[in-house]
Amino acid sequence: MISFDQVTFSYQDATEPVLRNVSMEIPEGELALVVGHTGKGKSTLLNLVNGMAPHFTGGTLAGRVSVADRSTADFAPREMADLVGVVRQDPAAGFVTDIVEDELAYTMESLAVPADVMRRRVEETLDLLGLASLRNRPLRTLSGGERQRVAIGSVMTAQPSVLVLDEPTSALDPQAAEEVLAAIQRFVHDLGLTVLMSEHRLERVVQYADSVVCLTGRGEVTRDSNPAHAMISAPVAPPVVELGRWAGWDPLPLSIRDARRQAASLRQDISVRITDVPNVETGSESETTEAVADVSHASINRGGRVVLRSIDFRVSPGEVVALMGRNGSGKSTFLQMLSGSTSPSAGQVSVRGLNPTQLEGTELVTTVGMVPQEPALMLWAESVEAECAAADRTSELADGSTLALFQRLRADIDPQMHPRDLSEGTRLALVVALVASAAPDLLLLDEPTRGLDYSAKVTLTELLRELAAHGQAVVVATHDVELVAAVCTRVVMIGDGDIVLDADANTAATASPAFAPQVAKVLNPLPLLTLAAVQAAVATEPHRPSDGAVR
Repeated sequence: MISFDQVTFSYQDATEPVLRNVSMEIPEGELALVVGHTGKGKSTLLNLVNGMAPHFTGGTLAGRVSVADRSTADFAPREMADLVGVVRQDPAAGFVTDIVEDELAYTMESLAVPADVMRRRVEETLDLLGLASLRNRPLRTLSGGERQRVAIGSVMTAQPSVLVLDEPTSALDPQAAEEVLAAIQRFVHDLGLTVLMSEHRLERVVQYADSVVCLTGRGEVTRDSNPAHAMISAPVAPPVVELGRWAGWDPLPLSIRDARRQAASLRQDISVRITDVPNVETGSESETTEAVADVSHASINRGGRVVLRSIDFRVSPGEVVALMGRNGSGKSTFLQMLSGSTSPSAGQVSVRGLNPTQLEGTELVTTVGMVPQEPALMLWAESVEAECAAADRTSELADGSTLALFQRLRADIDPQMHPRDLSEGTRLALVVALVASAAPDLLLLDEPTRGLDYSAKVTLTELLRELAAHGQAVVVATHDVELVAAVCTRVVMIGDGDIVLDADANTAATASPAFAPQVAKVLNPLPLLTLAAVQAAVATEPHRPSDGAVR
């Protein structure tokens, strides 16, 4: 169905090709998963499938890319629309209408699909992706995750032969991600849809893949029709695979179910080595230290709809708080309220005793910093270096401070690159550096791991730990349970505008199967959330009673 024949692709002024001598075939009815580090060519590979590269991105293409024997060099993307559907990292950038139902129908209208068929497909898609309650909502009012589902639905209604997905679950909560992946699986198995998917949250999708397309970062691409074999040496891997690699399990498990079957002896070994796990009581630190941010009985109403209802919340120096909940529950609005960009309809919000809506200039950036879900909105300069220099001036920092922080997050990026030419994950890393360099007392991040691979997330995790160690408070709105397990000290769960859970991260991460990290699911009921915690537990001496027997 998809064919790459000796394909080499280079962008203008690039010193090296992004892709080099790529030859592979992806057959009909296969779900091929593209893996590789952030910024190493995954989006370029996807863009070649419908002709976006080089028709719109520019660059030089050598070799031949074809879909159903239709060469993408000879057909513009609009002439491939009946054959290839594409959902990109930023779904809102592709919207052309104002209302959810209209957006679902737009592609079919462009392809002259009969009205009765359009109606049926719209209803089917609304049900498949859980969008029925949103059908009449303006797109601008949707959360990031809701927009992602609409973007996927708008492509699915046209029923293309090939579906290209760039980070399709990155903005979705775990339940919504499962629903979307189940729908994609149904199209693959029942209709023979061919799917080429790039996804950094491999823990969600690797078990569904029929093959793995691996990008090494040197322009080389390999395809393996045995996903378990491919993941043995893949440059990035989900926690369940990392656990299997470390434990030496053969075959390497890709799912929680397979890993649990191989983990029995490991669970038994660890259970005799640990007797308890430190459990920080919820709110104990907040009660004994001055709060960085304090929210009292705050509510927000929008368009007659209650988004947040009588919220009480406080965060202290050194805390890293995860804000979790399903898409549309109010997480982004919560962060906007803390940042001062949205005023509460009732109640009060203060950061360091100040009203955040009244802060400006240097006082604002050093008191509260916000990394939005769409980081490109904060970028305006002509180069990465210029963006960082402007941040230094705004925050009154020494020249080069912000650029040094960005290069810690992404050392392989040329500072002269235009921010719009960066990958989604790299743009996010740049905005994190721009905001964090000012060392705000309160740092707010909305889905900060979207577009980041596992190694980039490790670097971000280390940065957040350092900020917390220096007394800053961090609040992260995220669906990434692995990030929560790695760095967060506390979890606040929002359900339909209310706080339904406020607990230490260990308790919260194991309380709900939907929000538990992979290692916790594999080793349940042991209270271990990460591979690092497992390695530390195994390194300890077994607990022995006075008679010398191992318990």
